[in-house]
Amino acid sequence: MNASKLANYTNVKARQLWTTLYLCAKENPKRRFHALYDKVYRPDILAEAWRRVRANKGSGGIDGQTIERIVQEYGESKFLNEIYLDLKGKQYHPSPVRRTYIPKADGKQRPLGIPTIRDRVVQMATKMVIEPIFEADFKDCSYGFRPKRNAHQAITQIKKTSRTASWVVDVDIKGYFDNINQEKLMKLVEKRISDRRILKLIRNWLRAGVMEDVQFHETEWGTPQGGVISPLLANIYLDYMDTIWEKQFTHLGKLIRYADDFVIMCRSKQDALESIQVIKAVLNKLDLTLSKEKSRLVNIWDNTTGFDFLGLHHRKFPILLKGGKKMYVMSHIPSKKAMKEMRRKIKEYTKPRNKLYWSLDELIQGLNRKLQGFKNYYSLSPIGAKWLCRIDWYVLTRLVLFNNKKRNKQARHARMREIAKATRGILVKLAVRDNRMPRKEEHRKAV
Repeated sequence: MNASKLANYTNVKARQLWTTLYLCAKENPKRRFHALYDKVYRPDILAEAWRRVRANKGSGGIDGQTIERIVQEYGESKFLNEIYLDLKGKQYHPSPVRRTYIPKADGKQRPLGIPTIRDRVVQMATKMVIEPIFEADFKDCSYGFRPKRNAHQAITQIKKTSRTASWVVDVDIKGYFDNINQEKLMKLVEKRISDRRILKLIRNWLRAGVMEDVQFHETEWGTPQGGVISPLLANIYLDYMDTIWEKQFTHLGKLIRYADDFVIMCRSKQDALESIQVIKAVLNKLDLTLSKEKSRLVNIWDNTTGFDFLGLHHRKFPILLKGGKKMYVMSHIPSKKAMKEMRRKIKEYTKPRNKLYWSLDELIQGLNRKLQGFKNYYSLSPIGAKWLCRIDWYVLTRLVLFNNKKRNKQARHARMREIAKATRGILVKLAVRDNRMPRKEEHRKAV
């Protein structure tokens, strides 16, 4: 059996297991699953888990082992066979995660915990086995890190709910991943899983600790960002909030959550204020607190104020009706942080002096991949597309600067018209330059 047929076979077997577990969990919401561990080290599940980890790429953990080294030197079959034997013989023990930091848009740094490749494969295999069980329980208001769900669906729900909502509670949880109560999290996991071996795996990952430089730190709270299974555990923890809201407080407003970021869209200010008190009480039970600096109460009746969510700024903009009248309709434009981040990524890509050896076409080909990603995510409406015109202009100025540096031109922004003409048809256009106010029909088509 060649590699492609083997991959298709493992995909089919993994999907069958996923579907079976999901249907069993959906049929009986109170059922606890007790025979799952042997499915984690099934060869087809491990093969599919490795395929996903390899596709996600990423750096290695504290052992220094990388995906490239496993593929080219160590051997994939040998690597998976060792994991299989360790799990089957109950000899598997996770390693501490490697601490690293990534810059945030506000200048701060976000801590990440990078597990070893071996731990990532086992976490992926475990996630494939237990995810369908919890997926059967997750509520429709949750959109983050779930199969067949994405940020655009959450934005669509904001658009739909904005027709009747005038107030928005924009909530940010303070240090969510670092402040998850591990004991309460395990109790929520145990509501669906009674297999002690699976529970021991999860508990060991939570308590594996962190290696920062050569210093070891214990982890009695939280789940490390960067682990394969961490997003699922984070959703399990906040599903408690989703469940309470759906059972008792839907009359106050619509909850829309993406991982640890969520908004509540309410009809009146009174409902919004009451929602804040409810959320505070629920989060207090989970040992979590709201960030006073980032959480806001916003009136979205007209275009005077809006709120940021999922990298977009959401606000009601005026559109023209017949007779010169206006109506306000929710639209979505890139947030200031998102615009700044786009410029940063473009500058980082075009700035290195070693790229001066590249041709202009080569630089554009690599740049287009980034621009296409921006376009796919942020171009949700004609109004939002107009903001991307500024990125168009920034890209052009960076290309002109690159070209003049390459040719040792004194004037940094000379020959702009020439470069603009040369890149026409090659460079991805983020937006169509159009300064007129969109009409109602155009707005509907875009949404």
